[in-house]
Amino acid sequence: MDAITIQILRNKIASLVDEMHYHFYRSGYSTIIRESRDFSCVIVDRDGRLIVAPPMFFHAPVYRHLVGRILATYGKAGAINENDVFVSNHPYEGGLPHVSDMAFVAPVFADGKIVAFAGSIAHKADVGGAVPGSTSANATEMYHEGLLLPPIKIWDAGQPVRDIERIILTNSRQPDLMRGDIHAQIAVTQMGAARVKELCGRFGAGTVTDAFAAILKGAADELGAAIARLPQGQSSAEGLLDNDGVVLDKPIKLAVTIAVKDGLAHFDFSASDPQARGPVNLRPSMVEACVFYALIGSLGPNLHFNDGMRDVVRLKFAPRTVVNADPPAPVSNYQMVNLLLVDVILEALAHFNPKRAIAHSGASSALSIAWSRGRPGQSNMQYEIMGSAYGGGAGHDGTSATATHLSNLHTTPIEILESEYPCRITRFDLVPNSGGAGQWRGGLALRREYQLLEDATVIRRFNKIKFPPAGLAGGKAGAPARFVVRAGTDQEFETPASARFELKAGERFFLQSAGGGGYGDPAKRDPAARACDEAEGYVTRR
Repeated sequence: MDAITIQILRNKIASLVDEMHYHFYRSGYSTIIRESRDFSCVIVDRDGRLIVAPPMFFHAPVYRHLVGRILATYGKAGAINENDVFVSNHPYEGGLPHVSDMAFVAPVFADGKIVAFAGSIAHKADVGGAVPGSTSANATEMYHEGLLLPPIKIWDAGQPVRDIERIILTNSRQPDLMRGDIHAQIAVTQMGAARVKELCGRFGAGTVTDAFAAILKGAADELGAAIARLPQGQSSAEGLLDNDGVVLDKPIKLAVTIAVKDGLAHFDFSASDPQARGPVNLRPSMVEACVFYALIGSLGPNLHFNDGMRDVVRLKFAPRTVVNADPPAPVSNYQMVNLLLVDVILEALAHFNPKRAIAHSGASSALSIAWSRGRPGQSNMQYEIMGSAYGGGAGHDGTSATATHLSNLHTTPIEILESEYPCRITRFDLVPNSGGAGQWRGGLALRREYQLLEDATVIRRFNKIKFPPAGLAGGKAGAPARFVVRAGTDQEFETPASARFELKAGERFFLQSAGGGGYGDPAKRDPAARACDEAEGYVTRR
């Protein structure tokens, strides 16, 4: 194929992914979709291989596992029809991050054959389970986390299977939000499939599939060339998760050994701890996301991610470990584990490319509030993703108060929270002195304080309390994360781990994310940068 046609079709798919993303967040009912944008939309080839990465990067490797399962279950029997739509939220059957993430996939037919799939994954307000919002801080099996759907049809040959939707909605505490988000998600998935079919009609199905193959090979060649420029050798790193949310006095070790040899990058996670009792376990699809994200970050941001990169990377797992769990191990708190694993992988990769090294970052986290009533006409389920801070790197300070690494999520604005839910935000600011000191300091933590205007169940899921983000190359650690309940009263206490709390109207709590670690010797920091930090209030003279 000629390079111009390949590039045109790459840009067509990238534009289509953006279009799907735009229509979904504009159509979503829940704040999870329209404010946090906790979802992804993609186009994959006929084998489930991703063509262009979505903004929600950690969803990217999931689709190959999910489509592979659909093909194994339905494809061999010839039971995949034009205008089908499949649904799944199963971490083990479908490779989904956790039970609250629901995926929809639609095949694209041209000339009577499957040429591609359109897909989307989105967090749902409530899929049942032991707690409101489903994402438990201390589940001990995946059945506590909600209704489980293996890959099944929710549309069959253009007709909706209403009974499947009824089962999903009956198991949700928020059926209206679920219905609205599901219908929007199915619509953008069907739109994506229709647009790819139009491309096949315009360019020819063979041209489109050949372009997909060329785009995948191009990504493999790019990454292979970047790996070939690295020195051969081996490097290891490890980090500690505070606990699993159930056994609070036992940290969880994540470990990786990276070897560069024979033009390939080998990642061995076998030394990680056994799978945990609490919901901090990962499936391999999440580890893959961390690996490819860290490789691109370490080797060069201009690399084009798609599933072609798998050709030059090898992953090794030990069975029944926290990064390769078996069912029914719970997985609700996977994201805090992802973020620590990225820190660990980047630390090991720094051996091969020190110019792109970065200290450990704070962990983005989650807050859910189930209100006893809620505002009239609004949902009584509040769900937020909270940002944190990046570590400092070789030549730059860490970014403050932002989603870190994989997610690219948005912090819900105060105006939305106060208008839709019975809460008042009494404080939202940066925390001075929270970034780790260094030649390049870590980013600052954020602090947000809430006052409840009615009774509620509050679930806070977070990490880096006991083990704050580590500095690198002589830099200091960032400030630890905090969550303080009943703030400002004689009953005030700071929780040592993710947990669930029953609070009354009028009570307050505040959350503080972790600050990023510093990079390099603090004594070598530019005096002008130090003076600017003091002037801006990022650090105090003390």
